[in-house]
Amino acid sequence: MKVPVTKHITFSDSRETMNVFGNNDDHLRLIEDKFNIDVASRGTKLTLHGRKQDVELVEKLVNDLRTIHASGEILHLDNVLRLMNLRKEEEKHGTGYSTAKDVIPVPSKKLHIRPKTLGQKKYVDAIKRSDITFAIGPAGTGKTYIAVALAVSMMQAEEVSRIILTRPAVEAGEKLGFLPGSLQEKVNPYLRPLYDAMYDMMDFDRVHELLTKDIIEVAPLAYMRGRTLNSAFIILDEAQNTTPEQLKMFVTRLGFGSKAVITGDVTQVDLPKDKMSGLEQAEDILKGVKGISFVELSGKDAVRHEVVARIIEAYSDNDNKK
Repeated sequence: MKVPVTKHITFSDSRETMNVFGNNDDHLRLIEDKFNIDVASRGTKLTLHGRKQDVELVEKLVNDLRTIHASGEILHLDNVLRLMNLRKEEEKHGTGYSTAKDVIPVPSKKLHIRPKTLGQKKYVDAIKRSDITFAIGPAGTGKTYIAVALAVSMMQAEEVSRIILTRPAVEAGEKLGFLPGSLQEKVNPYLRPLYDAMYDMMDFDRVHELLTKDIIEVAPLAYMRGRTLNSAFIILDEAQNTTPEQLKMFVTRLGFGSKAVITGDVTQVDLPKDKMSGLEQAEDILKGVKGISFVELSGKDAVRHEVVARIIEAYSDNDNKK
């Protein structure tokens, strides 16, 4: 039988303990239940007692929470739960996750963007090391949001000189020429999620200025044809709705000093039934090609309300049964 160990952690002040411990020590009770160790608090001191492996894991988790507190972020139960799950996964797979180092810096001081699941951590790492990254998974897993955050971060660091955001405009089953209004009015409903992510991360006036100067470009996929995109971070969203020809056209636009991220959900194809999804075909053709990464995200990576992850898993189980 392994001898239990005891670890003491001292906090700097009562403000830190209130944020890390939670209201009525809710965070500590959650940690105690999930890791099967004794957690006791007294003033600014926290005591952990249990199996050495569990105590060391909880110590890492507590340090994660302290790092988040130091950044000015208010902790909630869902933050704690996600970090607990991430640390458990990290223990199994050894990803070297760091709460501080894995923050994606963006101009907005209100946002603290970091991978919140093991899948998201793999996604961020893949984008950083690869020329082209495919992210395949259901809604709510952060595919687009993380890509936009990294694009903004790289532009801010002058690693790229512009950002290009694009989507195929086929979701409504209508051709753009038959829709009312100017070109911008026609495509805006399709591109709205990309604008929303951008406005989250940057000041509204700054985004407008960059759009006016074409440093940030938001356009339908058809407008990528015939171009070579140098020193750019290019995001193709909803790629499950591209045809094989469109996707091939897009990936061959990549120029020098550029990165491309292609996101989609192969279970949500809006193309006519006789049309194959370019995203599904690309996975068969391009897996293993040097410089290209594929990342599979699942319901476990959903970062919306906790019930969303359970809904995604339920639908996935149903699809597998069929």
